[in-house]
Amino acid sequence: MVRLFRSKTLQQYLLILTGCIISAAAYPLFLEPNHIAPGGLTGLTTILNYYFGLPIGLTSLVLNIPLLILGWRMIGAKFILRTIIATALFSVSIDLIDVKPLVEDPMLAALGGGVLLGIGLALIMRGNATTGGTDLLARIVHHHVPAITVGFFLLIFDLAVIVLAWIFLSVQHAMYAVVCVFISSKVLDQVLTGFGTDKACYIISSQTEVIERRIMAELDRGVTRFDAVGAYSGKPGKMLLCVVGRFEAVKVKTIVYEADEHAFMFITDTHETLGEGFAKLKQEDD
Repeated sequence: MVRLFRSKTLQQYLLILTGCIISAAAYPLFLEPNHIAPGGLTGLTTILNYYFGLPIGLTSLVLNIPLLILGWRMIGAKFILRTIIATALFSVSIDLIDVKPLVEDPMLAALGGGVLLGIGLALIMRGNATTGGTDLLARIVHHHVPAITVGFFLLIFDLAVIVLAWIFLSVQHAMYAVVCVFISSKVLDQVLTGFGTDKACYIISSQTEVIERRIMAELDRGVTRFDAVGAYSGKPGKMLLCVVGRFEAVKVKTIVYEADEHAFMFITDTHETLGEGFAKLKQEDD
């Protein structure tokens, strides 16, 4: 039983299941009652739901069937199988989740719906699947027309759905859709790449040996030393790189200042830090 729950395949299917429920909940909670069409096939079916009363989930599933059939041979059975499962779960969950809308303000609905969609879709992608729709269609189009990239096709399709929302709903609904798409894409990126509380510190100094010794001794963090050459002076030197926690960055700045107050240093956020001393580095996809 323990081995079963530690299985990578089981973990991925649990991610898919959780992601489908979270992203599907965005529709009854936020999007459907406020008539927000967040791009993609479900955005298109949201417009159809507004005019004809067609269920968003079932209509989306029907539109996905020919795309899943087309993608079966092109992308691989394992990926398509997971995508079929994710598409069915996502579509059915939209119609089956029976909850009252949380808000009736379209702007708040666009924000809340975008957050839930982003989290859910990111979990599905971490499970090595998609919810079909335009993502699968983009892969098919790119396979036949390599000049059209997946990203470009998705952008054009989302813009087309937003324009349809403008035409058939209102300008305001189209703007809310833009907000929802923007928020969901940002949240999706953050969940996939990490929320980045660690800091990467780059240090150029004449006292690199002192600085690296103190960082390793006082913070127990590794330091990488690079050869560097000043473009203006032409003089060779050293540059240090170390990745530390957010609060440890303050200590690094203190160490650098005490060793060489004329040092040059810049600090950047890291989206995700993997390896010794941080999260374990592992392969997520089969």
